[in-house]
Parts: sequence; structure tokens; C-alpha cells
Amino acid sequence: MLLETLLPLGKVDPGLRAPEVPLDLHSIAADARLLGEIGYDGLVVEETKDDPFILLALAAQTTRTLKLGTSVAIAFPRSPTVTAMSAWTLQKLSRGRFTLGLGTQVKAHIERRFGMPWTPAGPWMREYVGAVRAVWDCWQNGTPLDVRGPRYNINLMVPLFNPGPIEHPDIPIHVAAVNAVMCQVAGEVAEGIRPHPVCTPSYIEKVMLPAVRVGAAKAGRSLDRFQVCMKPLVATAANAAELEPKVRDARARIAFYASTPQYRAAFDHLGLGDLADRLKLLSRAQRWEEMPAHIDDDVLHTFVTIATHDTVGRKLCDRYGDVVTNCEFSIAVKNDADRERLRQLAKDIQSEGVARARRTIFGTAA
Repeated sequence: MLLETLLPLGKVDPGLRAPEVPLDLHSIAADARLLGEIGYDGLVVEETKDDPFILLALAAQTTRTLKLGTSVAIAFPRSPTVTAMSAWTLQKLSRGRFTLGLGTQVKAHIERRFGMPWTPAGPWMREYVGAVRAVWDCWQNGTPLDVRGPRYNINLMVPLFNPGPIEHPDIPIHVAAVNAVMCQVAGEVAEGIRPHPVCTPSYIEKVMLPAVRVGAAKAGRSLDRFQVCMKPLVATAANAAELEPKVRDARARIAFYASTPQYRAAFDHLGLGDLADRLKLLSRAQRWEEMPAHIDDDVLHTFVTIATHDTVGRKLCDRYGDVVTNCEFSIAVKNDADRERLRQLAKDIQSEGVARARRTIFGTAA
């Protein structure tokens, strides 16, 4: 697979936006239009405080070529049929520009935020993706719906609830992952993988991509069109003074991620298991203010790309250019100067991507 030009998928939400700052729903359409005008390849929306499918519907209405995707929608709280319909509707509305990014969320959230029983995530996601595709196949081709598995038995589709065929039925599915098991599942059933921001280039190269290859080989699938899409951890600002608070935020973010057991493998890979243990104990004691001090500069720079606006695009390409196909990054646009900076960032990443276009991720030619 040829490494694609790293023209980034634009994020409406700047990467380190403070959690108390709400997303302006009324600006989504204008933001999407701006990204298209500037030259971004696409826009992806995460599911945190707002429904990503609604946000992308707003973006689809004001754009014609901008690709759209969830990064990610949480799969397990939704029935596969509900997710299938949301994706089908967005694919129709966007005229074929939609990618369905799915994530599992961690056990505590599935059980205590969504009120659902938990089962092992890897087999669950494999079955879930298969069920979504079975529903799409039923709608597009009239294939009898007959999903039978440990979690889902779906076999009813009456004409009243069948939206029927659409012009662009092949909706790519990307799966969010950290651990090797989910990476293998992505290789088996998906068109792409979404490494968590805590995944370093070394971890992606040495742990995640080999697992993707194993899954693809198991399923007899080609990786020629497989994508590796990532929203990296970034601290950036117009100048050094404005960069300082961004770096503080990034240090706190790494401390939080290191305390989370589900991300432990990415820290173990770098010999940082002891750090993860210390931070896990602090988080359990809710001693949040003490945690950032445990992230020294070496650890900080290992996980975070830190640069001013004039160099951050090239630094992102240098760090991730050999292990990802799509880099998701943006800055807030408050005035014409910010708009021009964002345009230049897209150019920087695009030009670096072109220079790397002969390099491969999976060792096969596109």
C-alpha cells in the first residue's frame, strides 16, 4: 500500500480543547465549509458530548467533496441495526463521502454509563461489524437478513423499515484500537484502524501493524486499501509564550492516559509500566493535581508533538509519516491570520506527504 499524501482529516474540535469549553453546534456547517476551502481532505467528529451523526449531517449539507467520518461512534450501546441506519442515511446525504469509525469504549463506561453487560471486546466487535454489514447487504441486495451469534440474532426486516438500495453502498468501517487483539479484528473485518492518540510510532509499527497483518491473513483479505488514521497528541500555538499552557495541558493528558489500564500496553512497550502503576494509584485516590508532575520531559516528548504553528506540520509528518495514512489535526480559527496559518499547515503536511508517497506501510503497492 502506498503511503497516501498526509493531507489531514480536519478536526472541528482542536485536539487539546479544555473539556469545559462546549462545541458550538451552530458553527459546524461553516467550519466544514472552511476546511474544504482551505484544502483539507475531510472532517471527522468524535462522540463525547454530542451525537457525531447529527454533526456530520450538518457538515454534509454545506460541503460537496469533503470526506466525513466518525472518530469514533461508540458501537456497543447501539444496536447494529441502529448504527447501520445512521451510516446509511449519512452515506445518502453525503453522496458517498462517509466513513463509519467505531470504538468499543471501556468496560466501566459500557456497564455504568450505558447500563449494559460487558463481554470481551474483540469478539464482540467482530460480530458487531458483521451484523452491520449484513443489514446493509439486506437493504442493498435483498439478501435475507439472518444474523446469528452469541450477542445478536437479527432476522427481521419488513418493507416499511427497509430504506432500500443507495448509490454508494460500500461504506468503509474503521475500528479504534490499542491492543493487539482489536488490531487483529480490524485486519479481519475493517477497512482501516484508528490508533489511540497514546500509541507512539514505535508501538504502531511493532505491535499494531503486525497484528493487522495477522488478521488480514486469517481472513484472506488484502491490505492494499487499508488505512491507518490517527489524531495525534499535539501541543501547538503561534509562539513560544502561547505554547506553554498547551504543554501543561498535554502533560496532564498523558498522565491521565497512563493511569488508564486499557492503554497500559502502549506504556509497557516503552518500559513505562512503573509510571503507569504510580499514576493508576493516584487516579484511584482522585489526586489528579499531582499526576502531571510524574510526566517528565522525556516522556512528554515521546507521546506529544510540540511545536509552534510554523513547524508543527513537518514535525507531524516526520513522526508519523511512515506508520499512518491519514493525520487528523487542526487549530482554532479566530481571524484571517489563523485561517491563513491553517491553510499553510495543510500545505505543509500535504507537501511532506507527497515526498513520502513512495514509502509503504504494509509492503504492497497500491
